[in-house]
Amino acid sequence: MNVRIRRLGLGLLLGYLLLFAQLNRVQVYGAQRLVEDPTNARVAIEAFGAPRGRIATADGVVVAESLSTESSRFDRQRHYPHGVLYAHLTGYHSFTSGVAGLESTYDEVLGGRTAEQRADPLYDLFAADPETADVVLTINHALQQAAATALGDREGAVVMLDPATGNVLALWSSPSYDPNPLSSVDTTAANEARSVLLADPTNPLLPRATGEIFAPGSTFKVVTATAAVETAGFTLDLPLLNETDGYVPPLTNRAITNYGGSTCGGDLRENMRASCNTAFAQIGAEYVGPYAMVAIAEGFGFNQSLPFDLPVAASNFPDDFGKVLSMVTDETGQDTLIPVVEDTPLLAQASIGQYEVAATPLQMALVAAAVANNGNVPRPRLVDEIRDQSGQVISRPESGPWLEAMEPATAALVAEGMRGVVAEGTARRLDIDGLVMGAKTGTAQVAAGQIATHAWLVGFAGLPNQAPAVAFAVFVAADQEAGEQTGGRVAAPIAREVLLELFNISE
Repeated sequence: MNVRIRRLGLGLLLGYLLLFAQLNRVQVYGAQRLVEDPTNARVAIEAFGAPRGRIATADGVVVAESLSTESSRFDRQRHYPHGVLYAHLTGYHSFTSGVAGLESTYDEVLGGRTAEQRADPLYDLFAADPETADVVLTINHALQQAAATALGDREGAVVMLDPATGNVLALWSSPSYDPNPLSSVDTTAANEARSVLLADPTNPLLPRATGEIFAPGSTFKVVTATAAVETAGFTLDLPLLNETDGYVPPLTNRAITNYGGSTCGGDLRENMRASCNTAFAQIGAEYVGPYAMVAIAEGFGFNQSLPFDLPVAASNFPDDFGKVLSMVTDETGQDTLIPVVEDTPLLAQASIGQYEVAATPLQMALVAAAVANNGNVPRPRLVDEIRDQSGQVISRPESGPWLEAMEPATAALVAEGMRGVVAEGTARRLDIDGLVMGAKTGTAQVAAGQIATHAWLVGFAGLPNQAPAVAFAVFVAADQEAGEQTGGRVAAPIAREVLLELFNISE
Protein backbone atom coordinates (compact mmCIF):
# COMPACT_ATOMS: atom_id res chain seq x y z
CA MET A 1 0.00 0.00 0.00
CA ASN A 2 2.77 2.40 0.89
CA VAL A 3 4.42 1.73 -2.45
CA ARG A 4 1.18 2.55 -4.30
CA ILE A 5 0.72 5.75 -2.29
CA ARG A 6 4.27 6.80 -3.01
CA ARG A 7 3.76 6.11 -6.72
CA LEU A 8 0.51 8.09 -6.73
CA GLY A 9 2.14 10.99 -4.89
CA LEU A 10 5.08 10.93 -7.26
CA GLY A 11 2.71 10.97 -10.22
CA LEU A 12 0.73 13.88 -8.81
CA LEU A 13 3.95 15.80 -8.12
CA LEU A 14 5.20 15.13 -11.64
CA GLY A 15 1.89 16.30 -13.10
CA TYR A 16 2.01 19.43 -10.98
CA LEU A 17 5.53 20.18 -12.14
CA LEU A 18 4.53 19.69 -15.79
CA LEU A 19 1.51 21.96 -15.29
CA PHE A 20 3.67 24.59 -13.58
CA ALA A 21 6.22 24.47 -16.41
CA GLN A 22 3.54 24.78 -19.09
CA LEU A 23 1.87 27.66 -17.26
CA ASN A 24 5.17 29.53 -17.04
CA ARG A 25 5.94 28.81 -20.67
CA VAL A 26 2.62 30.27 -21.76
CA GLN A 27 2.66 33.25 -19.41
CA VAL A 28 6.32 34.18 -19.68
CA TYR A 29 8.00 32.78 -22.76
CA GLY A 30 4.86 32.71 -24.87
CA ALA A 31 3.76 36.18 -23.81
CA GLN A 32 5.23 37.93 -26.82
CA ARG A 33 3.47 35.56 -29.22
CA LEU A 34 0.18 36.20 -27.48
CA VAL A 35 0.72 39.97 -27.53
CA GLU A 36 1.44 39.90 -31.25
CA ASP A 37 -1.53 37.67 -32.04
CA PRO A 38 -3.85 39.84 -34.20
CA THR A 39 -6.90 38.09 -32.72
CA ASN A 40 -5.98 39.20 -29.20
CA ALA A 41 -8.26 42.25 -29.05
CA ARG A 42 -7.86 42.71 -25.30
CA VAL A 43 -4.14 43.33 -25.63
CA ALA A 44 -4.67 45.77 -28.50
CA ILE A 45 -7.26 47.71 -26.51
CA GLU A 46 -5.02 47.89 -23.46
CA ALA A 47 -2.06 49.02 -25.57
CA PHE A 48 -4.05 51.81 -27.20
CA GLY A 49 -5.27 53.11 -23.84
CA ALA A 50 -1.93 52.72 -22.05
CA PRO A 51 0.05 55.69 -20.66
CA ARG A 52 2.07 57.53 -23.30
CA GLY A 53 4.58 60.39 -23.13
CA ARG A 54 4.04 63.90 -24.45
CA ILE A 55 5.47 65.65 -27.50
CA ALA A 56 6.32 69.32 -26.94
CA THR A 57 8.04 72.15 -28.80
CA ALA A 58 11.40 73.63 -27.81
CA ASP A 59 9.56 76.42 -25.98
CA GLY A 60 7.36 74.03 -24.00
CA VAL A 61 4.13 74.01 -25.99
CA VAL A 62 2.51 70.56 -25.78
CA VAL A 63 1.50 69.29 -29.22
CA ALA A 64 0.58 65.67 -28.34
CA GLU A 65 -0.65 64.19 -25.06
CA SER A 66 -2.80 61.40 -23.67
CA LEU A 67 -6.10 62.23 -21.93
CA SER A 68 -8.37 60.02 -19.84
CA THR A 69 -11.63 58.99 -21.46
CA GLU A 70 -15.08 57.87 -20.35
CA SER A 71 -14.99 55.07 -22.88
CA SER A 72 -15.92 51.59 -21.70
CA ARG A 73 -13.12 50.12 -23.87
CA PHE A 74 -10.21 52.58 -23.78
CA ASP A 75 -8.70 54.25 -20.72
CA ARG A 76 -6.99 57.03 -22.73
CA GLN A 77 -6.85 58.57 -26.16
CA ARG A 78 -4.28 60.74 -27.88
CA HIS A 79 -5.02 64.46 -28.07
CA TYR A 80 -3.39 67.07 -30.33
CA PRO A 81 -4.11 70.55 -28.87
CA HIS A 82 -3.05 72.46 -32.00
CA GLY A 83 -4.68 70.19 -34.56
CA VAL A 84 -3.55 70.92 -38.12
CA LEU A 85 -0.50 72.97 -37.09
CA TYR A 86 1.63 69.95 -36.15
CA ALA A 87 -0.18 67.09 -37.90
CA HIS A 88 2.63 66.34 -40.37
CA LEU A 89 5.13 66.28 -37.50
CA THR A 90 3.34 64.40 -34.72
CA GLY A 91 1.32 62.19 -37.02
CA TYR A 92 -1.40 60.30 -35.13
CA HIS A 93 -1.93 57.40 -32.72
CA SER A 94 -5.04 55.59 -33.91
CA PHE A 95 -6.66 52.30 -32.91
CA THR A 96 -7.94 51.74 -36.45
CA SER A 97 -5.23 53.38 -38.58
CA GLY A 98 -2.09 52.66 -36.55
CA VAL A 99 0.61 55.25 -35.92
CA ALA A 100 2.29 57.81 -38.16
CA GLY A 101 4.81 60.65 -37.93
CA LEU A 102 6.78 61.06 -34.72
CA GLU A 103 4.18 58.91 -32.96
CA SER A 104 5.55 56.09 -35.12
CA THR A 105 9.25 57.00 -35.06
CA TYR A 106 9.28 57.28 -31.26
CA ASP A 107 6.48 54.80 -30.56
CA GLU A 108 8.51 52.66 -28.15
CA VAL A 109 9.93 55.66 -26.30
CA LEU A 110 6.56 57.38 -25.91
CA GLY A 111 4.83 54.14 -24.92
CA GLY A 112 7.50 52.99 -22.49
CA ARG A 113 8.19 49.77 -24.37
CA THR A 114 11.70 50.07 -25.73
CA ALA A 115 13.39 47.24 -27.60
CA GLU A 116 15.43 46.40 -24.50
CA GLN A 117 12.32 46.20 -22.35
CA ARG A 118 10.42 44.03 -24.83
CA ALA A 119 13.38 41.67 -25.09
CA ASP A 120 12.95 40.82 -21.39
CA PRO A 121 10.24 38.11 -21.12
CA LEU A 122 9.64 39.00 -17.45
CA TYR A 123 9.16 42.75 -18.03
CA ASP A 124 5.40 42.66 -18.63
CA LEU A 125 4.87 40.45 -15.58
CA PHE A 126 6.84 42.37 -13.00
CA ALA A 127 7.22 45.94 -14.32
CA ALA A 128 5.12 48.68 -12.77
CA ASP A 129 3.61 51.37 -15.00
CA PRO A 130 5.37 51.72 -18.38
CA GLU A 131 8.44 53.94 -18.24
CA THR A 132 7.12 56.46 -20.74
CA ALA A 133 9.24 59.36 -21.95
CA ASP A 134 8.56 62.77 -23.47
CA VAL A 135 9.86 63.93 -26.86
CA VAL A 136 11.06 67.54 -27.08
CA LEU A 137 11.18 69.07 -30.56
CA THR A 138 13.51 71.69 -32.01
CA ILE A 139 10.48 73.58 -33.34
CA ASN A 140 9.69 77.12 -32.19
CA HIS A 141 5.93 77.39 -31.72
CA ALA A 142 5.61 81.07 -32.69
CA LEU A 143 7.68 80.47 -35.81
CA GLN A 144 5.55 77.47 -36.80
CA GLN A 145 2.44 79.63 -36.45
CA ALA A 146 4.04 82.41 -38.49
CA ALA A 147 4.92 79.98 -41.27
CA ALA A 148 1.35 78.67 -41.44
CA THR A 149 -0.09 82.18 -41.45
CA ALA A 150 2.31 83.46 -44.11
CA LEU A 151 1.67 80.57 -46.51
CA GLY A 152 -2.07 80.77 -45.94
CA ASP A 153 -4.30 78.43 -47.91
CA ARG A 154 -1.79 77.96 -50.73
CA GLU A 155 -0.33 74.51 -51.34
CA GLY A 156 3.32 74.44 -50.39
CA ALA A 157 5.82 74.36 -47.56
CA VAL A 158 8.00 76.52 -45.34
CA VAL A 159 11.23 75.19 -43.80
CA MET A 160 13.38 77.15 -41.35
CA LEU A 161 16.46 75.61 -39.74
CA ASP A 162 19.66 76.51 -37.92
CA PRO A 163 22.48 76.05 -40.47
CA ALA A 164 25.06 75.23 -37.80
CA THR A 165 23.15 72.64 -35.75
CA GLY A 166 20.57 71.45 -38.26
CA ASN A 167 17.80 72.13 -35.73
CA VAL A 168 14.52 72.59 -37.61
CA LEU A 169 12.82 75.72 -36.28
CA ALA A 170 9.68 75.54 -38.43
CA LEU A 171 8.39 72.81 -40.73
CA TRP A 172 5.01 73.61 -42.20
CA SER A 173 3.19 71.87 -45.05
CA SER A 174 -0.10 72.92 -46.58
CA PRO A 175 -2.71 71.51 -46.89
CA SER A 176 -2.73 69.81 -43.52
CA TYR A 177 -5.28 67.83 -41.48
CA ASP A 178 -6.55 67.41 -37.94
CA PRO A 179 -5.18 64.20 -36.37
CA ASN A 180 -7.71 64.25 -33.50
CA PRO A 181 -10.58 62.51 -35.33
CA LEU A 182 -8.21 59.74 -36.45
CA SER A 183 -7.21 59.12 -32.82
CA SER A 184 -10.74 59.09 -31.46
CA VAL A 185 -11.95 56.23 -29.21
CA ASP A 186 -15.05 56.22 -31.40
CA THR A 187 -13.64 53.78 -33.94
CA THR A 188 -16.52 54.31 -36.38
CA ALA A 189 -15.88 58.04 -36.45
CA ALA A 190 -12.13 57.44 -36.75
CA ASN A 191 -12.63 55.23 -39.79
CA GLU A 192 -14.95 57.77 -41.37
CA ALA A 193 -12.40 60.55 -40.79
CA ARG A 194 -9.69 58.55 -42.52
CA SER A 195 -11.95 57.76 -45.47
CA VAL A 196 -12.65 61.48 -45.92
CA LEU A 197 -8.92 62.30 -45.86
CA LEU A 198 -8.07 59.55 -48.34
CA ALA A 199 -10.78 60.76 -50.71
CA ASP A 200 -9.66 64.41 -50.54
CA PRO A 201 -8.14 65.33 -53.95
CA THR A 202 -5.70 67.75 -52.27
CA ASN A 203 -4.11 64.79 -50.41
CA PRO A 204 -3.71 66.53 -47.02
CA LEU A 205 -1.98 63.48 -45.51
CA LEU A 206 1.06 64.09 -47.74
CA PRO A 207 3.61 66.49 -46.17
CA ARG A 208 4.85 68.77 -48.95
CA ALA A 209 7.99 69.72 -46.99
CA THR A 210 9.34 66.18 -46.80
CA GLY A 211 7.12 63.69 -48.58
CA GLU A 212 7.14 64.89 -52.19
CA ILE A 213 9.77 66.17 -54.62
CA PHE A 214 9.31 69.09 -57.01
CA ALA A 215 11.35 70.75 -59.75
CA PRO A 216 13.41 73.35 -57.85
CA GLY A 217 13.91 75.66 -60.84
CA SER A 218 16.50 78.39 -60.47
CA THR A 219 17.11 77.73 -56.77
CA PHE A 220 19.23 74.84 -58.04
CA LYS A 221 21.59 77.40 -59.55
CA VAL A 222 23.17 77.59 -56.08
CA VAL A 223 24.41 74.04 -56.73
CA THR A 224 25.57 74.90 -60.26
CA ALA A 225 27.36 78.01 -59.00
CA THR A 226 29.12 75.83 -56.44
CA ALA A 227 30.20 73.44 -59.19
CA ALA A 228 31.48 76.36 -61.28
CA VAL A 229 33.70 77.58 -58.44
CA GLU A 230 34.78 74.17 -57.14
CA THR A 231 35.51 72.40 -60.43
CA ALA A 232 35.84 75.05 -63.16
CA GLY A 233 37.82 77.77 -61.39
CA PHE A 234 35.09 80.44 -61.52
CA THR A 235 35.21 83.51 -59.30
CA LEU A 236 32.42 86.03 -58.93
CA ASP A 237 34.16 88.23 -61.51
CA LEU A 238 35.62 85.79 -64.06
CA PRO A 239 35.12 84.36 -66.61
CA LEU A 240 32.69 86.55 -68.55
CA LEU A 241 29.98 84.71 -70.46
CA ASN A 242 28.39 86.15 -73.59
CA GLU A 243 25.27 88.19 -73.11
CA THR A 244 22.46 86.49 -74.97
CA ASP A 245 18.74 85.81 -74.93
CA GLY A 246 19.18 82.18 -75.96
CA TYR A 247 21.74 79.43 -75.43
CA VAL A 248 21.86 76.46 -77.80
CA PRO A 249 23.62 73.51 -76.10
CA PRO A 250 25.77 71.12 -78.14
CA LEU A 251 23.92 68.39 -80.07
CA THR A 252 20.66 70.31 -80.42
CA ASN A 253 19.19 73.28 -82.23
CA ARG A 254 16.69 74.14 -79.49
CA ALA A 255 17.61 77.20 -77.47
CA ILE A 256 17.26 77.63 -73.72
CA THR A 257 15.87 81.11 -73.09
CA ASN A 258 15.76 83.52 -70.17
CA TYR A 259 12.72 84.54 -68.18
CA GLY A 260 10.59 86.97 -70.18
CA GLY A 261 12.92 86.68 -73.16
CA SER A 262 15.51 88.90 -71.49
CA THR A 263 19.20 89.14 -72.38
CA CYS A 264 21.82 88.42 -69.74
CA GLY A 265 25.36 87.18 -69.27
CA GLY A 266 28.67 88.41 -67.85
CA ASP A 267 30.29 87.24 -64.61
CA LEU A 268 28.92 84.81 -62.03
CA ARG A 269 27.86 87.60 -59.69
CA GLU A 270 25.68 89.19 -62.36
CA ASN A 271 24.30 85.85 -63.54
CA MET A 272 23.22 84.97 -60.00
CA ARG A 273 21.66 88.41 -59.54
CA ALA A 274 19.69 88.13 -62.78
CA SER A 275 19.06 84.36 -62.45
CA CYS A 276 20.37 83.94 -65.98
CA ASN A 277 19.20 80.66 -67.52
CA THR A 278 21.45 80.89 -70.57
CA ALA A 279 24.57 81.37 -68.44
CA PHE A 280 23.92 78.58 -65.96
CA ALA A 281 22.88 76.14 -68.68
CA GLN A 282 26.17 76.82 -70.45
CA ILE A 283 28.14 76.52 -67.21
CA GLY A 284 26.74 73.06 -66.54
CA ALA A 285 27.05 71.78 -70.10
CA GLU A 286 30.39 73.28 -71.20
CA TYR A 287 32.36 74.31 -68.10
CA VAL A 288 31.49 71.72 -65.45
CA GLY A 289 30.30 68.64 -67.31
CA PRO A 290 28.08 65.72 -66.25
CA TYR A 291 30.33 63.91 -63.80
CA ALA A 292 31.24 66.95 -61.75
CA MET A 293 27.63 68.15 -61.74
CA VAL A 294 26.47 64.79 -60.36
CA ALA A 295 29.22 64.75 -57.74
CA ILE A 296 28.48 68.28 -56.53
CA ALA A 297 24.72 67.65 -56.40
CA GLU A 298 25.24 64.49 -54.37
CA GLY A 299 27.55 66.42 -52.06
CA PHE A 300 24.50 68.52 -51.13
CA GLY A 301 22.40 65.40 -50.47
CA PHE A 302 20.72 64.67 -53.81
CA ASN A 303 20.31 60.95 -54.66
CA GLN A 304 20.82 60.05 -50.98
CA SER A 305 18.68 59.02 -48.03
CA LEU A 306 18.30 62.03 -45.78
CA PRO A 307 18.87 61.29 -42.06
CA PHE A 308 15.78 62.64 -40.34
CA ASP A 309 13.20 61.81 -37.69
CA LEU A 310 10.47 61.50 -40.33
CA PRO A 311 10.41 59.71 -43.70
CA VAL A 312 11.81 61.97 -46.44
CA ALA A 313 11.49 61.46 -50.19
CA ALA A 314 14.91 61.24 -51.87
CA SER A 315 15.75 64.32 -53.93
CA ASN A 316 16.91 63.54 -57.44
CA PHE A 317 19.60 64.74 -59.81
CA PRO A 318 19.97 62.53 -62.92
CA ASP A 319 23.22 60.60 -62.88
CA ASP A 320 23.32 59.22 -66.42
CA PHE A 321 23.56 61.55 -69.41
CA GLY A 322 24.62 58.91 -71.93
CA LYS A 323 27.97 57.90 -73.34
CA VAL A 324 30.85 60.29 -74.03
CA LEU A 325 31.03 61.43 -77.64
CA SER A 326 34.07 63.71 -77.41
CA MET A 327 36.20 65.78 -75.05
CA VAL A 328 36.50 69.55 -75.34
CA THR A 329 38.55 72.17 -73.50
CA ASP A 330 36.64 74.68 -71.41
CA GLU A 331 37.22 78.41 -71.81
CA THR A 332 38.53 79.26 -68.35
CA GLY A 333 42.15 78.96 -69.41
CA GLN A 334 42.83 75.90 -67.25
CA ASP A 335 42.81 73.44 -70.19
CA THR A 336 40.23 71.33 -68.37
CA LEU A 337 38.71 68.63 -70.57
CA ILE A 338 34.90 68.52 -70.47
CA PRO A 339 33.08 65.48 -71.87
CA VAL A 340 30.39 66.04 -74.47
CA VAL A 341 27.80 63.34 -73.79
CA GLU A 342 24.77 62.11 -75.67
CA ASP A 343 22.36 64.00 -73.44
CA THR A 344 24.29 67.26 -73.12
CA PRO A 345 21.10 69.26 -73.93
CA LEU A 346 19.42 67.58 -70.94
CA LEU A 347 22.46 68.33 -68.77
CA ALA A 348 22.01 72.00 -69.68
CA GLN A 349 18.37 71.79 -68.57
CA ALA A 350 19.32 69.99 -65.34
CA SER A 351 21.86 72.71 -64.53
CA ILE A 352 19.03 75.22 -64.19
CA GLY A 353 16.87 72.91 -62.05
CA GLN A 354 14.69 71.48 -64.78
CA TYR A 355 14.57 68.15 -66.69
CA GLU A 356 14.48 65.35 -64.04
CA VAL A 357 15.83 67.44 -61.16
CA ALA A 358 13.44 67.29 -58.21
CA ALA A 359 13.82 68.08 -54.50
CA THR A 360 11.92 68.35 -51.26
CA PRO A 361 11.73 71.79 -49.66
CA LEU A 362 13.74 70.35 -46.75
CA GLN A 363 16.54 69.39 -49.16
CA MET A 364 16.61 72.87 -50.69
CA ALA A 365 16.78 74.43 -47.21
CA LEU A 366 19.86 72.26 -46.63
CA VAL A 367 21.40 73.60 -49.86
CA ALA A 368 21.13 77.11 -48.44
CA ALA A 369 22.35 75.87 -45.05
CA ALA A 370 25.53 74.49 -46.60
CA VAL A 371 26.35 77.90 -48.06
CA ALA A 372 25.70 79.56 -44.69
CA ASN A 373 27.64 76.89 -42.77
CA ASN A 374 31.04 77.15 -44.46
CA GLY A 375 30.23 74.43 -46.96
CA ASN A 376 28.94 71.78 -44.53
CA VAL A 377 25.46 70.33 -44.89
CA PRO A 378 24.09 69.90 -41.35
CA ARG A 379 22.27 66.80 -40.20
CA PRO A 380 18.65 68.01 -39.94
CA ARG A 381 17.14 67.51 -36.47
CA LEU A 382 13.46 67.66 -35.55
CA VAL A 383 13.83 66.09 -32.09
CA ASP A 384 16.18 67.79 -29.66
CA GLU A 385 16.00 65.45 -26.67
CA ILE A 386 14.15 62.67 -24.88
CA ARG A 387 13.18 63.27 -21.23
CA ASP A 388 11.93 60.89 -18.56
CA GLN A 389 8.89 61.68 -16.43
CA SER A 390 11.02 63.58 -13.92
CA GLY A 391 12.21 65.92 -16.68
CA GLN A 392 15.73 64.52 -16.87
CA VAL A 393 17.31 64.26 -20.31
CA ILE A 394 17.95 60.60 -21.10
CA SER A 395 19.09 60.88 -24.72
CA ARG A 396 19.67 63.33 -27.55
CA PRO A 397 19.51 62.41 -31.25
CA GLU A 398 22.73 62.79 -33.21
CA SER A 399 23.71 66.23 -34.44
CA GLY A 400 26.57 67.80 -36.38
CA PRO A 401 27.68 67.95 -40.02
CA TRP A 402 26.21 65.43 -42.44
CA LEU A 403 28.03 66.15 -45.72
CA GLU A 404 30.75 68.47 -47.00
CA ALA A 405 29.31 70.14 -50.08
CA MET A 406 32.15 72.58 -50.80
CA GLU A 407 35.24 74.27 -49.45
CA PRO A 408 34.73 77.19 -47.04
CA ALA A 409 36.20 79.61 -49.59
CA THR A 410 33.65 78.45 -52.16
CA ALA A 411 30.84 78.89 -49.65
CA ALA A 412 32.00 82.45 -49.00
CA LEU A 413 31.91 83.28 -52.73
CA VAL A 414 28.49 81.73 -53.29
CA ALA A 415 27.13 83.46 -50.16
CA GLU A 416 28.34 86.81 -51.48
CA GLY A 417 26.59 86.13 -54.77
CA MET A 418 23.37 85.26 -52.94
CA ARG A 419 23.55 88.48 -50.92
CA GLY A 420 23.61 90.36 -54.21
CA VAL A 421 20.37 88.61 -55.22
CA VAL A 422 18.66 90.20 -52.19
CA ALA A 423 20.36 93.59 -52.47
CA GLU A 424 19.71 94.22 -56.15
CA GLY A 425 18.42 91.05 -57.78
CA THR A 426 15.32 88.90 -58.02
CA ALA A 427 14.85 88.58 -54.22
CA ARG A 428 14.63 92.28 -53.37
CA ARG A 429 11.19 91.73 -51.77
CA LEU A 430 12.94 89.68 -49.08
CA ASP A 431 15.19 92.48 -47.82
CA ILE A 432 14.84 93.47 -44.13
CA ASP A 433 16.70 96.39 -42.61
CA GLY A 434 19.18 95.28 -39.97
CA LEU A 435 19.70 91.77 -41.31
CA VAL A 436 22.40 90.28 -43.53
CA MET A 437 20.59 88.09 -46.04
CA GLY A 438 21.33 85.97 -49.08
CA ALA A 439 18.87 84.15 -51.30
CA LYS A 440 18.08 82.56 -54.64
CA THR A 441 14.66 82.65 -56.25
CA GLY A 442 13.18 79.97 -58.46
CA THR A 443 10.33 79.71 -60.94
CA ALA A 444 9.92 76.11 -62.07
CA GLN A 445 7.92 75.10 -65.09
CA VAL A 446 5.67 72.12 -64.31
CA ALA A 447 5.01 70.94 -67.85
CA ALA A 448 5.64 72.19 -71.35
CA GLY A 449 2.92 74.52 -72.54
CA GLN A 450 1.48 75.15 -69.07
CA ILE A 451 1.45 78.66 -67.62
CA ALA A 452 1.29 77.59 -63.97
CA THR A 453 4.69 77.43 -62.25
CA HIS A 454 6.14 76.50 -58.87
CA ALA A 455 7.50 79.45 -56.90
CA TRP A 456 10.63 78.90 -54.77
CA LEU A 457 12.96 80.82 -52.52
CA VAL A 458 15.99 79.52 -50.61
CA GLY A 459 18.35 81.58 -48.50
CA PHE A 460 19.89 82.49 -45.18
CA ALA A 461 19.74 85.41 -42.73
CA GLY A 462 21.49 86.68 -39.64
CA LEU A 463 22.60 89.73 -37.71
CA PRO A 464 25.57 91.84 -38.88
CA ASN A 465 29.01 90.49 -37.91
CA GLN A 466 27.49 87.16 -36.84
CA ALA A 467 27.15 83.78 -38.49
CA PRO A 468 23.78 83.27 -40.23
CA ALA A 469 21.16 82.20 -37.69
CA VAL A 470 18.75 80.59 -40.11
CA ALA A 471 18.59 78.92 -43.51
CA PHE A 472 15.26 78.49 -45.22
CA ALA A 473 13.21 77.30 -48.16
CA VAL A 474 9.76 78.43 -49.21
CA PHE A 475 7.83 76.48 -51.83
CA VAL A 476 4.48 77.43 -53.35
CA ALA A 477 3.05 74.78 -55.66
CA ALA A 478 1.84 75.56 -59.16
CA ASP A 479 -1.78 76.68 -59.29
CA GLN A 480 -3.69 76.87 -62.55
CA GLU A 481 -5.86 79.68 -61.21
CA ALA A 482 -2.84 81.70 -60.01
CA GLY A 483 -1.02 81.15 -63.31
CA GLU A 484 2.65 82.03 -63.46
CA GLN A 485 4.19 82.44 -60.00
CA THR A 486 7.73 83.71 -59.52
CA GLY A 487 9.90 83.10 -56.50
CA GLY A 488 10.60 86.79 -56.04
CA ARG A 489 6.99 87.88 -56.22
CA VAL A 490 5.26 84.98 -54.40
CA ALA A 491 7.75 83.09 -52.19
CA ALA A 492 9.95 85.97 -50.98
CA PRO A 493 7.17 87.84 -49.10
CA ILE A 494 6.25 84.60 -47.29
CA ALA A 495 9.83 84.07 -46.12
CA ARG A 496 10.04 87.71 -45.10
CA GLU A 497 7.03 87.46 -42.78
CA VAL A 498 8.47 84.43 -41.00
CA LEU A 499 11.89 86.07 -40.66
CA LEU A 500 10.33 89.15 -39.08
CA GLU A 501 8.86 86.86 -36.43
CA LEU A 502 12.12 84.98 -35.92
CA PHE A 503 14.21 88.11 -35.39
CA ASN A 504 11.40 89.93 -33.52
CA ILE A 505 11.39 92.84 -35.95
CA SER A 506 8.29 95.01 -36.27
CA GLU A 507 7.63 97.28 -39.21
